[in-house]
Amino acid sequence: MNHETDFVVKPIGVIRSPFKSSEDTPIQSSKSDARGYVEVALEYIDALKSLDGFSHIILVYWFHRAKPPKMRMKPFLDTEEHGLFSIRAPSRPNPIGISTVKLLRIEGTRLYIEGVDILDETPLLDIKPFVPEFDNRSHATSGWLSQSPLAKGHSHIADARFEE
Repeated sequence: MNHETDFVVKPIGVIRSPFKSSEDTPIQSSKSDARGYVEVALEYIDALKSLDGFSHIILVYWFHRAKPPKMRMKPFLDTEEHGLFSIRAPSRPNPIGISTVKLLRIEGTRLYIEGVDILDETPLLDIKPFVPEFDNRSHATSGWLSQSPLAKGHSHIADARFEE
């Protein structure tokens, strides 16, 4: 099965945060109160129309400093290895990340956000509105994470294991 196709992903902006390296960065946006901003390229200013009515947005970005992936890795919240697609490590075949952050305000092409778990100068690929009716799943389960001894007492802060 060969589905390889050449395509180009073009950043639409950059994410600015207080985090210069992955060490000490929150590992999930829901566990962060850090603030930052997104600088969207001027050519996309019209695409921001009506976004200010949403309390939260989903940022899609490129893990620009991630190490090459391994198909099995030990995540932050467990002592056992798991398959890459069952963890949220930044080291992936296509290092694409997502974070749901609180949208504080928009000034021109700058979106001020809270709940940042992203390294400074991360390339932004897309912005989507968070819509509770679409994005929440009341019966969702968390796989191995629900059994992990580290998940409940963990600090939710990263180390440098996935960053080049």
